[in-house]
Amino acid sequence: MTKKLLRIVLAIDLLWLAAGLYMKYIEHPLAEKITGSAVLFLAFVLLPLFLYHRYKDKKAEDYMLNKEKIDRIIDNLKM
Repeated sequence: MTKKLLRIVLAIDLLWLAAGLYMKYIEHPLAEKITGSAVLFLAFVLLPLFLYHRYKDKKAEDYMLNKEKIDRIIDNLKM
Protein backbone atom coordinates (compact mmCIF):
# COMPACT_ATOMS: atom_id res chain seq x y z
CA MET A 1 0.00 0.00 0.00
CA THR A 2 2.60 2.55 1.01
CA LYS A 3 4.83 1.59 -1.92
CA LYS A 4 2.07 2.40 -4.40
CA LEU A 5 1.26 5.61 -2.53
CA LEU A 6 4.91 6.65 -2.66
CA ARG A 7 5.10 6.02 -6.39
CA ILE A 8 1.91 7.97 -7.05
CA VAL A 9 3.01 10.91 -4.89
CA LEU A 10 6.46 10.90 -6.53
CA ALA A 11 4.92 10.91 -10.02
CA ILE A 12 2.61 13.79 -9.09
CA ASP A 13 5.49 15.76 -7.62
CA LEU A 14 7.73 15.19 -10.63
CA LEU A 15 4.96 16.33 -12.96
CA TRP A 16 4.38 19.34 -10.71
CA LEU A 17 8.08 20.18 -10.82
CA ALA A 18 8.24 19.68 -14.59
CA ALA A 19 5.25 21.98 -15.03
CA GLY A 20 6.94 24.63 -12.92
CA LEU A 21 10.16 24.37 -14.91
CA TYR A 22 8.27 24.55 -18.19
CA MET A 23 6.40 27.60 -16.94
CA LYS A 24 9.73 29.16 -16.04
CA TYR A 25 10.93 28.44 -19.60
CA ILE A 26 7.94 30.31 -21.04
CA GLU A 27 8.41 33.04 -18.40
CA HIS A 28 5.09 32.65 -16.59
CA PRO A 29 4.87 34.86 -13.49
CA LEU A 30 3.86 31.97 -11.17
CA ALA A 31 6.64 29.61 -12.32
CA GLU A 32 8.94 30.19 -9.34
CA LYS A 33 6.11 29.61 -6.84
CA ILE A 34 5.05 26.37 -8.50
CA THR A 35 8.62 25.06 -8.71
CA GLY A 36 9.32 26.05 -5.11
CA SER A 37 6.13 24.48 -3.81
CA ALA A 38 6.99 21.24 -5.64
CA VAL A 39 10.40 21.17 -3.95
CA LEU A 40 8.85 21.89 -0.55
CA PHE A 41 6.29 19.13 -1.11
CA LEU A 42 9.12 16.78 -1.97
CA ALA A 43 11.04 17.68 1.19
CA PHE A 44 8.20 17.87 3.71
CA VAL A 45 5.72 15.27 2.43
CA LEU A 46 7.44 12.74 0.20
CA LEU A 47 10.66 12.40 2.18
CA PRO A 48 8.91 11.65 5.51
CA LEU A 49 6.60 9.17 3.75
CA PHE A 50 9.61 7.42 2.25
CA LEU A 51 11.47 7.32 5.56
CA TYR A 52 8.42 5.91 7.32
CA HIS A 53 8.01 3.24 4.65
CA ARG A 54 11.69 2.33 4.72
CA TYR A 55 12.19 2.11 8.48
CA LYS A 56 8.77 1.18 9.88
CA ASP A 57 9.74 -2.41 10.81
CA LYS A 58 13.26 -1.67 12.04
CA LYS A 59 14.43 -1.34 15.63
CA ALA A 60 16.03 2.01 16.45
CA GLU A 61 18.54 0.30 18.77
CA ASP A 62 20.18 -1.32 15.75
CA TYR A 63 21.22 2.12 14.49
CA MET A 64 22.35 3.67 17.79
CA LEU A 65 25.91 3.66 19.03
CA ASN A 66 26.49 2.33 22.52
CA LYS A 67 29.59 1.31 24.47
CA GLU A 68 29.46 -2.27 23.18
CA LYS A 69 29.34 -1.25 19.52
CA ILE A 70 32.10 1.34 19.95
CA ASP A 71 34.34 -1.28 21.56
CA ARG A 72 33.64 -3.66 18.67
CA ILE A 73 34.57 -0.96 16.15
CA ILE A 74 37.81 -0.19 18.00
CA ASP A 75 38.69 -3.89 18.13
CA ASN A 76 38.11 -4.20 14.37
CA LEU A 77 40.34 -1.18 13.71
CA LYS A 78 43.18 -2.66 15.74
CA MET A 79 43.35 -5.79 13.57
